[in-house]
Amino acid sequence: MLDVEKLRGFRVPEAQDVCDPRGAILYALGVGAGLGAIDEQNLIFERDQAVLPTMALVLGTPGFWPMAPELGWDWPRILHGEQTLKLFRPLELGQLVNGRIEIVGLADKGAGKPALVRAKRVITTPTDRPIAEMEEVWVLRGAGGFGGARDLDGPAPVVMPEGSADAYLDLPTAINQAMLYRLTGDRNPLHVDQGTAQAAGFDRPILHGLATMGLVGRALTHLCCGGDPTLLTDMRVRFTAPVWPGETVRTEIWRRGDVIWFRAGVPDRNSIVIDGGKARVGGFKEERDALT
Repeated sequence: MLDVEKLRGFRVPEAQDVCDPRGAILYALGVGAGLGAIDEQNLIFERDQAVLPTMALVLGTPGFWPMAPELGWDWPRILHGEQTLKLFRPLELGQLVNGRIEIVGLADKGAGKPALVRAKRVITTPTDRPIAEMEEVWVLRGAGGFGGARDLDGPAPVVMPEGSADAYLDLPTAINQAMLYRLTGDRNPLHVDQGTAQAAGFDRPILHGLATMGLVGRALTHLCCGGDPTLLTDMRVRFTAPVWPGETVRTEIWRRGDVIWFRAGVPDRNSIVIDGGKARVGGFKEERDALT
């Protein structure tokens, strides 16, 4: 059962990062850039290098903080349930980033059932200018029964459009995708160690949810932004099933102007891995207007 008082007394360590060319290339490789037939040299080569907006998900964070011994959580059984990302300005190479994480919500699904923990992370420049804001929901299996509210506060679930998708894109992952992605900061053994994966209820190590989100962000960049990653400014996803490294992920989109609804799945086993996805493209219009 979740120890609420222990959680309230816990402070996630603040972190500082730099968005440097090497880190941006490593992140791009970690989410599969360069594996498919699409030209992504701008993501993996320093000349005219671009930064994927989803790299904000790994900046200014101490890593997989639910493993902290002070919390006492059964971390191998924790699942990543939801994730949001909102960028206020583009990520820039050489940019220093400060990150702060705050616990903002708890929910109790009942004794023997999950507890839900929502955390908010803000990354800023050293002068406190906001760069991005993110929220993550962690599902602590079997940790319910502490007497909290049943549901988390927050926006209503995304309702997907009816009918066939407007377009889709298949992108591969590599057998060693999780091994590579963990070098961006999330060292949870669930993604590399067979014994830990089996203890968590999986046959073998699974791909990080945020690696799948980054791959889908690449798909949205190609489907909706003409390959320009700076045009993608918002993403919201709900993780529904794991990806096994080596699988091909299909991203389907429904576009209405600058707003995109999307889901992602693995066609080979008819499994939806991300559902209720919503994104916004079009870039930072307000910032561009301020400069003219």
